[in-house]
Amino acid sequence: MNIILLGAPGSGKGTQATRIAEKYSLTHISTGDIFRENIKNQTGLGIIAKTYIDEGHLVPDDLTIRMVEERLSRPDCANGVLLDGFPRTISQAEALEKFAKIDYVINLEVSADRIVKRVIGRRSCLACGGTFHIDFIGDTKVCPTCGKELYHRADDNEETVTERLAVYNAQTRPLADFYLGKGLLVNIDGDKDIEDIFGDIVKAVEND
Repeated sequence: MNIILLGAPGSGKGTQATRIAEKYSLTHISTGDIFRENIKNQTGLGIIAKTYIDEGHLVPDDLTIRMVEERLSRPDCANGVLLDGFPRTISQAEALEKFAKIDYVINLEVSADRIVKRVIGRRSCLACGGTFHIDFIGDTKVCPTCGKELYHRADDNEETVTERLAVYNAQTRPLADFYLGKGLLVNIDGDKDIEDIFGDIVKAVEND
């Protein structure tokens, strides 16, 4: 089973991606991880991608597509994958159809107000990689998991989040419509609690 997970920054996509991948034994693949791996290993594609990233440019579609295609050809993807961050455009979606069959496109729908609140209240730990929210941990500056210092990312502010949402919505709406037309899109209410959201995803997949 191959699943695409769509969701704006701050929608809780990362949390649900981990749960979905574990439940259905899928390999979780993000374009960010693919870029980092290729750059670290200095592959031909990675060296080219790094030149774009270093100059502050987006990696071109054809290069991203080639990296994803190579990644999906590996043995650990034989049981299925959860794609996170790909495709981002219609051209990427059309290219993906040539080398992978998609079964579901899960779209987490979260109100802009809630996303802004989530992101502004987010605190991260550089030591263990944990992410927490002040609604649950209060104003502590100590990581609940490892005891190291928590930090608030400089770009986790209302202005930056609003800009990110505008870009995401401009890119994703056409993509959602693309998969809706193919009967693959599943819209999930992401304003609910984490457990309820995951439950709705499982129902959508298993009751199809």
